Amino acid sequence: MSLFQLHPIRHHAHRASALAAALACALPLSAQATNGYFAHGYGAQSLGVAGVAIALPQDTLVIASNPAGISALGSRLDAGLTLFAPRREADIQGSPVPGLNGQYDGNGRKNFWIPEFGYTRQLDNQLSLGVAVYGNGGMNTRYERNPYGAIGGQGRAGVNLEQVFISPAVAYKLTPQHSLGAALNIVHERFSAEGLQGFDQSGYSASPGNVTNRGTDTSNGVGLRMGWLGEITPELKVGFSWASSVRGRFDKYKGLFADQGNFDIPANYGLGLSYQLTPRWQLAADYQVIQYSGVKPVANPIGNFLTGAKLGDDAGPGFGWKDIDVIKLGATHRYSDALTLRAGYSHAAQAIPRDQTFFNVLAPGVVQDHVSLGFTWKTSAQGEWTGYATHAFSKTVSGQNSIPANLLGGGEANIRMKENVLGVAYGWRF
Repeated sequence: MSLFQLHPIRHHAHRASALAAALACALPLSAQATNGYFAHGYGAQSLGVAGVAIALPQDTLVIASNPAGISALGSRLDAGLTLFAPRREADIQGSPVPGLNGQYDGNGRKNFWIPEFGYTRQLDNQLSLGVAVYGNGGMNTRYERNPYGAIGGQGRAGVNLEQVFISPAVAYKLTPQHSLGAALNIVHERFSAEGLQGFDQSGYSASPGNVTNRGTDTSNGVGLRMGWLGEITPELKVGFSWASSVRGRFDKYKGLFADQGNFDIPANYGLGLSYQLTPRWQLAADYQVIQYSGVKPVANPIGNFLTGAKLGDDAGPGFGWKDIDVIKLGATHRYSDALTLRAGYSHAAQAIPRDQTFFNVLAPGVVQDHVSLGFTWKTSAQGEWTGYATHAFSKTVSGQNSIPANLLGGGEANIRMKENVLGVAYGWRF
């Protein structure tokens, strides 16, 4: 029997999910997409080094990467705001369907504001508690010209997926050099889709009427993140982090998502290193794996149509995403006692294969390379301001056998995306 099958745990998980939903209603949720539909980092100081954090705890949002890291922070509070500006485009060519070919702009909404908050309290030399509130990721497109209009889509088309995490955490120092940490991932999600009427029929969906234009549906779930942070030598630190999947379900869209509307947040894990090269220079790196293949609506390929499966079936067609590996590299330089400078680069594998681009016009999370710059300016012994900027380079995935010839006559869908991100946060040490 698993931990989450125990009745008392289920009861508390339900209450925690309800709390997440209540708090999420007070937050301006925003959609973002970087490494697939995961954020590429959490916390302004980590984002200044392209998301490196597993063995490099800098602010309280390290809870989202490795909860063991709060054992190195003492007592502090962080609050930040990020401006996320993605650009999403698609084009379809070579289709024999009249009106399907053409250029499509998915930027009906261009800018998103993403808040974050974290707090830690060191209770004694061994035990620390904390909580982080942040957006894990998401996806948004809004096409005023519907890419699926020629096959029955009506009005504008697009999707909106938003996720907010509330993560209470605890860390315990086993020895002065080694800490273990754990956090609950209490998650509230929202999803909506529009303009997909061409697929909202019995020939394509197992649940017609539950494919598109059903308004916003919500889902609450609870998962677990665990981590370790160890000091191998005074200069070298190593960390490991693992997060379970989080169950999600959108009943209003059970005719769109495989497995009758289930839409879990995938499990992920990572390994980190940091090295104090000199008293003023520190280098760090993370390796992360996001297991999109464990989520049927995300992982099932569009080709499942050809096996007789329909949207919403257990084996129903989906977006065809693969697991991805992410490598993040960063450097920090303590320029003076007041000013710290940061720079970082990250590279992710491509989640979307070339033969899966047709559905992914709705979710073109194809960017792979990010560069970041950041700084922290100490204004007093307790207070500090942090800022960062990130650019995700434009990436195009050109379709190859991407529109099923047996269903829609063939042709290719090409999708592209780029992003700019700016953020600022204030931190206060107690």
